[in-house]
Amino acid sequence: MTMAHVPAVRRQSIRVALAATGVVALVYLAISAGVVAFATRDLTSQIDQRLMQAFGRLPPGDQVPGGAPGDAGGTGGSPSLGRDPGRPFGPPTLIWTVSASGTVTAIGSQTPALPADLTTVGAPQDATIDGTSVRIAGQQVGSVYVIAAQETQQVADAQQTIILGVLLIAPFLLGFVFVGATIVGRRVAEPIEAAHRRQLEFTADASHELRTPLSVIEAHTSLALAQDREAAWYRNAFTKVDRESRRMRKLLEDMLWLARFDAAAAPPPSGPIDLGVLASQAVDRFGAVAETRHLQLTVHAPSQPVVIAASAELVDRLVGVLVDNACKYSPDGGAVDVTVGVESGRAFVAVDDAGPGIPEEERARIFDRFHRSVTTAGGTGGAGLGLAIGDAIVRATSGRWGIGTSPAGGARFTVSWGRASVG
Repeated sequence: MTMAHVPAVRRQSIRVALAATGVVALVYLAISAGVVAFATRDLTSQIDQRLMQAFGRLPPGDQVPGGAPGDAGGTGGSPSLGRDPGRPFGPPTLIWTVSASGTVTAIGSQTPALPADLTTVGAPQDATIDGTSVRIAGQQVGSVYVIAAQETQQVADAQQTIILGVLLIAPFLLGFVFVGATIVGRRVAEPIEAAHRRQLEFTADASHELRTPLSVIEAHTSLALAQDREAAWYRNAFTKVDRESRRMRKLLEDMLWLARFDAAAAPPPSGPIDLGVLASQAVDRFGAVAETRHLQLTVHAPSQPVVIAASAELVDRLVGVLVDNACKYSPDGGAVDVTVGVESGRAFVAVDDAGPGIPEEERARIFDRFHRSVTTAGGTGGAGLGLAIGDAIVRATSGRWGIGTSPAGGARFTVSWGRASVG
């Protein structure tokens, strides 16, 4: 991945996190407004109920006390009409009586004067008396009209408490959402980043690998066209062009196989296959190659079938890749052994060669595309895609790799699978 792409991906994840945080903020604001509205309505309804209860506590008609000086609740030592018996420590209820002649009398010495525009109030409503917000209602009680009011400070206090709680919680909630969305966004983007990085690396490595054979072909064709030469020179030039063309064709075929395998929605269907049969077929295919280099190519398989559930096409290509690599890296006159067996309840195929082996520090990267070991890269003609193809097959068939040293000092590649029942 280019350095310019990394900040772009990070900026995109931050933008997504900001958008998610904004959505959560709007939802949180809407919920908070709903809570404030619900609490306001509920508390206001409670005040209205207490106002209606106050009318019920008043004595009927002409017995409504006029309110002696110094008595906040009435005269004659009667119970306080301004207090709710169910809430002795709650706010007092203010009471006024309006006679038929229109005379307004305040019940209790602490009750303020009733504004003239409120003497005919009926259903509960909001009002302001002496600069204090109240809830006020009126009702006919006997021969007088009674008006009751109660301050709404508790409603304002509840609103302030809720709003303060919302403001205190909001930064933590939104911060948590932003950080969480950023982390999730980056984790989701990691596979995309990795795929983009592999694509760029694959394109760069493929261009590099193709440049060499194309340069060789171009150089020989240019020299051939520059002047007339002897037949032996042309034969030698065509031989090199043919070798580079075959190398380029093999590289393109491997690249096309990997591209198709990566794009496939699912691997080929699995079925029971005998590893011993596949290994024997692979050895037969590479028999001529081994003979030309005087290699001793042998296969060791038990008499009983070693069956696994996998795609025969993929496993056959995997064994072919391993045998091909072993033949390439083994010196002339060396030995390549293919072994099929069962160990710890798992079926395996192992390929041993007599080559230089794979150093410990190289084993973590040998399955990277276009990667070749520093001890084996020269002279093999490979592009470093064989083991990448093999690794893709092993992962697709749920196999396990094993990398070690062969008895001859070369490399030993082992792949194992869970056994399948023969039936």
